[in-house]
Amino acid sequence: MTDFDKIRSYYQHFDEDNRLKWDASGKLEYEMTLRILAKHLPGAGRVLDLGGATGVYSFPLAEQGYDVYLADLSETLVGKAREKDTDHLLKGCDVVNATDLSMYEDSFFDVVLAFGPFYHLTEKAERTRAVAEITRVLKPGGLVLAAFIPYLAGSVAIVDRYIRCPNQVDGQRLAEVFVSGRFNNLAEVGFQEGYYAESAEMEALFAGCGFSKVCVRSIRGFAYEREEGICSITDPVVRKQVVELIDATAERKEIIETCGHAVYIGKKN
Repeated sequence: MTDFDKIRSYYQHFDEDNRLKWDASGKLEYEMTLRILAKHLPGAGRVLDLGGATGVYSFPLAEQGYDVYLADLSETLVGKAREKDTDHLLKGCDVVNATDLSMYEDSFFDVVLAFGPFYHLTEKAERTRAVAEITRVLKPGGLVLAAFIPYLAGSVAIVDRYIRCPNQVDGQRLAEVFVSGRFNNLAEVGFQEGYYAESAEMEALFAGCGFSKVCVRSIRGFAYEREEGICSITDPVVRKQVVELIDATAERKEIIETCGHAVYIGKKN
């Protein structure tokens, strides 16, 4: 079972509010995610930003006219979002576990963003429950965008963590992540309770609850671990060309599985 207290503790100390501002990696992830949202969102309606942290996507969407409800497991992050919402842009700002959305009515939302929960739910039953709850609160025809860390990208990253932070990973946990996709941190610092899914697994998970796949794609695409160089491109024409090439190749399976974060986009039947 996922240790949710470890996740809460991690986000109590991790500066999630500024993660996408620190460096080229975060900035490019933010830019590409906004492009994905602009392409796929319906233009109006109710949005549940599940795992919305301090509102990095909630507030821009609210400013565009969406009725946005932010929900997160972390009381610390929800508290920061409430402090930021001085103009009362958000319709709700709630402490919620993704496996239990009972505070929301059936068929209430047009869109559910899940940019976070599936990074951490280590048990299949928890992931299945989260998808079932997302299904319940979405309207027929509603859209889900569920981010995940692909199995190969996540597992290989644990090798890097073993080298850099041996207090967090031992040989047993290194082997386990390649077998099961689960990562349980030995230490109380660093990313906690990770799960790394095959893209086909995410597709099957949502198909089992009646979703039709719109697409699965990498978020940063081939820019993954090349962000510094790409963000340093000064020629606006070339910069635009590179971003368009990232988008054009982002659905290739080899890129999805190896290039950091990915997102499943599906429609409720």
